Amino acid sequence: MEQLLRLYKEWKGCAPFNIEKLAGAGSNREYYRLTDADSNTIIGVVGTSRDENHAFVYLAKHFEKRQLPVPHVLAVSEDESCYLQSDLGDTSLFDAIRGGRDAGGRYNLAEQELLRRTIRELPNIQLRGARGLDFSNCYPQPEFDQEGVLFDLNYFKYCFLKATELDFHELKLEANFRMFAKDLTSENMDSFLYRDFQARNVMLKDGQPYFIDFQGGRKGPFYYDLASFLWQASARYSFKLRRELVFDYYQSLKNYTEVPSKRHFVNRLSLFVLFRTLQVLGAYGFRGYFERKKHFIDSIPPAIQNLRDLLSLGEEVFPYPYMLDMLKRLTQLPQFAYTEESMMSRTDGFKTVEKDVYQANPLDGPATFSKYDGKGPLVVRVFSFSFKKGIPEDTSGNGGGYVFDCRSTHNPGRYEPYKKITGLDEPVIRFLEDDGEILDFLKPVYKLADHHVERYMQRGFTDLMFSFGCTGGQHRSVYCAQHLAEHLNQKYGIEVKIQHREQGIEQVLEAK
Repeated sequence: MEQLLRLYKEWKGCAPFNIEKLAGAGSNREYYRLTDADSNTIIGVVGTSRDENHAFVYLAKHFEKRQLPVPHVLAVSEDESCYLQSDLGDTSLFDAIRGGRDAGGRYNLAEQELLRRTIRELPNIQLRGARGLDFSNCYPQPEFDQEGVLFDLNYFKYCFLKATELDFHELKLEANFRMFAKDLTSENMDSFLYRDFQARNVMLKDGQPYFIDFQGGRKGPFYYDLASFLWQASARYSFKLRRELVFDYYQSLKNYTEVPSKRHFVNRLSLFVLFRTLQVLGAYGFRGYFERKKHFIDSIPPAIQNLRDLLSLGEEVFPYPYMLDMLKRLTQLPQFAYTEESMMSRTDGFKTVEKDVYQANPLDGPATFSKYDGKGPLVVRVFSFSFKKGIPEDTSGNGGGYVFDCRSTHNPGRYEPYKKITGLDEPVIRFLEDDGEILDFLKPVYKLADHHVERYMQRGFTDLMFSFGCTGGQHRSVYCAQHLAEHLNQKYGIEVKIQHREQGIEQVLEAK
């Protein structure tokens, strides 16, 4: 700390007015916010690993030359034990999308847009950032290689797999691990592998993403970071959102390099998703099973679910039969049995319900709900009218409902006996029903109305409007409006308000 203050004085010419220690990251470095007398702030970093500090400083300066969104390094101590960098504020992407994460993956549109901006920016640092970069400055190794892959796979084996007491043949698994490592490193790529690309390491300034904590990066395949970000177990991205973000990344990648075919891209990405999943299970096993840290133990079930979903791709994507069989048996252990979680409420007003009235693919994740949900009992309004005088106005404000044109059916108004009576009178009713056209017309109307009313009742909507028009608003439209109103009232016991506009007749069928 003393050396950091000395560095600040050398750079600024005076001591800081205020010092605030910030929450630590995953490494052993310490972060401080240093404020001057004019309330200007910078970040001071103290680290015990000179090599780690050197890697960050070198990479940050290189990325800044490439005009990438990273912090600006202001000053570095002579022994590189501490340095000063620009302050990007307090809002990380992790904090900004907390609402969706805490609600079990129910991300609203604003949160999804932040994710899209971030994922579109990732190829920029991976490809443009790699140009002219001296990877010998990277820490702890300059390149993603088989030795590093095998280290992580064995970390999974010893820190997670063995702790479950699952029976497996170690030599057969090791042989598949070596095949897996060879495939992961089979494509030589001149790109920057961020290594720890996650929402915590993305800061938001004026709504734009800035990258931090990239000191563990190295030369390697760009698939790794995409897998690391989108298959982070605690984020619980839905299958649909994850698929859309992969597509956004793929489209953005085209701006920086020649992209492989979609099939090749997806198959290679799947390999890295599996690798990354085993990596994090190893970490969760060590930090959870051995260090007894609850957060990591709680993260194991969603990671196992990720693994379960991956294994459904089969040997066509993962040609490692023994490893696949062992992983399938792992996901079937009683302690990892799948349990459906109840919906969790968001804190920003989005409604959740016990049971989703829309049966969707579970991979699409939970739906968001309208602010109009659950407002009260449904009231249906039914109108008859003449098209000559215009369609009835919807005064509810939601603009919903249906307008049906009855003019395709036989018109009693063309005959003298019916010209002075309406669709409420027995002679007109008998004429229409004996003719039969009006009954065929109403069959699909009833079916459509029933479905709509049932959905609105399930969701707690309060208003629905049906309107029937004909030439004069006297016979066919009146008959249809009256009969639909009575049908809905009798079948669902809801309140129905009827208005035969051209006849000046209003009626309320009370809720039962």
